[in-house]
Amino acid sequence: MAIAGKPIPSLRWWIGGLLFASTVINYIDRQTLSLLAPYLKLEYHWTNSDYANIAIAFRIAYSMGQTGFGRLMDRVGTRRGLTLTVIWYSVVSMLTSLASGFYSFATFRFLLGAGESANWPAATKAVSEWFPKRERALATALFDSGSSIGGAVAPFIVLWIYFRWGWRPAFMVPGALGVLWLIAWRWLYYPPEKHSRIGEAELAMIEADKRLAETSHAGTAQAETSHKRTARPRWRDLLRLPQTWGIVVAKTFTDPVYFFITEWFPIYLVAKGIELKSGLIAVWIPFIAADLGSFFAGGVSGYLIKRGWSLGAARKVPIIYGGIGMTLLVTTIFTTNLYLIAFLFAVVTFTYAGFTTMANVLPSDLFASESVASVSGLGGTGAGIGTIVAFKLIGYFSDSRQAAGTHSFDPVVIVAGVVPLLGMILVLMLIRNNEATEQGFVRRV
Repeated sequence: MAIAGKPIPSLRWWIGGLLFASTVINYIDRQTLSLLAPYLKLEYHWTNSDYANIAIAFRIAYSMGQTGFGRLMDRVGTRRGLTLTVIWYSVVSMLTSLASGFYSFATFRFLLGAGESANWPAATKAVSEWFPKRERALATALFDSGSSIGGAVAPFIVLWIYFRWGWRPAFMVPGALGVLWLIAWRWLYYPPEKHSRIGEAELAMIEADKRLAETSHAGTAQAETSHKRTARPRWRDLLRLPQTWGIVVAKTFTDPVYFFITEWFPIYLVAKGIELKSGLIAVWIPFIAADLGSFFAGGVSGYLIKRGWSLGAARKVPIIYGGIGMTLLVTTIFTTNLYLIAFLFAVVTFTYAGFTTMANVLPSDLFASESVASVSGLGGTGAGIGTIVAFKLIGYFSDSRQAAGTHSFDPVVIVAGVVPLLGMILVLMLIRNNEATEQGFVRRV
C-alpha cells in the first residue's frame, strides 16, 4: 500500500505523468546511439550496414522482450515488473560507456533493447487499470508522447555532453535518470483498489467503468462466461482473433517507419548533405510534431466518443488520417532543403502519432485486463520484426547507393511512405465486431 495520507486529486493523471516520464527517459537512453552514430561511424570505421546490425541487435531483443515482458506484466503486475526492467535498462545504458567496438556496442544494445521493451506493455496495462475507456486514448497519448519529448530533448542533452566531454559520458548521464524515476514510481504506483491515496469518487468511477466493460461483451447473458474466457488466455488463443492481428498489423506497418526516423535521421541528414550541427532543428521538430499528434489524436477520439460515435469509429479516424498522412514521406526525395525536409517529416510524425496512439489504446479497448499487456506485447514484437527487416534493407540499400549522393535513401523513404497506407487498410478490415465479439472473447467497439 502507498503511504497513507490525504487523497491525491485526479490521482490517475499523476500516474499517467509517471508513465510519461518513464517513456521520456526510455527514449533519451535509446536515442543516444543514433545521435552519436555519425561520429562513432568515423571513429570505428563503421559502414551503414555495420550500424544497421548494431541497431538490429537492439531490435531483436526489443521484439522478443515485448512479448515476453508483456506476459510478465500480466503475471507479476505493473509495479513490480516495471521496477525490474527500468533498473535493468538504466544500468545497461550506463555500462555502454565501457564499449570499445562493434561487438561490445552490439551486446550492450541487445541488453538495452530487452530491458526497454517492457515500457509499452506495462504502460498500456497501467492505463487499462487506472483510466475509464473515454479517457484511455488521451492517457495513452500522454505516455506515448514521452517518446516524442524524449527524442526532442535528447539532442540537446546528448550532443551537449558529447561536444564537451566525449561520447562515454553521453551514455552515462541518461542512464542515471532512470534511477531517479524509480524513487517516484515505487512511492506512488499501486493498483487503484490497493491505493491509500485515491479519492472515493475516483475509485468509484474506475470500478464502475470496469464493471460496465465486464458486462458489455455482446450485451447478452454471455457476459459472465466471457469474463472467464478472457482470464489470461494463451497466446495461441489470442492469435486466433482477427482483432489481435489488427493490433499487430497497426504496429508492424507503422513503427518501423518511425524508428527509421528516430534511429537513422542524423545519418539521413548527412547523406542529404546537411551538417548535423546546422541540422539540429530538423532533428527535434519531427519529435515535437509527434508529441502534438499524440494529444491531437487522443483528444479527437475522446471528443467523438462524447458526441455519440461508437468506440471503434472514434478510434479509426486517427488511423485513417495517419495512414494517408504518412505517404508524404515520399515527397522528401525531391528536396535537400533543410526546412522543407523538417516540415515534411513533421507532418509524417504528427499523423503517425495518431495511428500509433490508437494502436496502443486498442488492446485496453478490446481485451480484458488480464490480456492487455500480452496483446500489446505481441504488437510490439510484430513492430520489432518489421523493424529488423527494415533496418537490414536500409543498411544495404544506403551503402549500395552511396554513389547516388543525396538520393541514396530514396528507395527507403518511398517504401516507408507506402507501407503505412497498406497497414491502414488492413487494420480497418481486422478491427471490427465479429463472431469473436458475439462470443465474448473481445469487447465490442
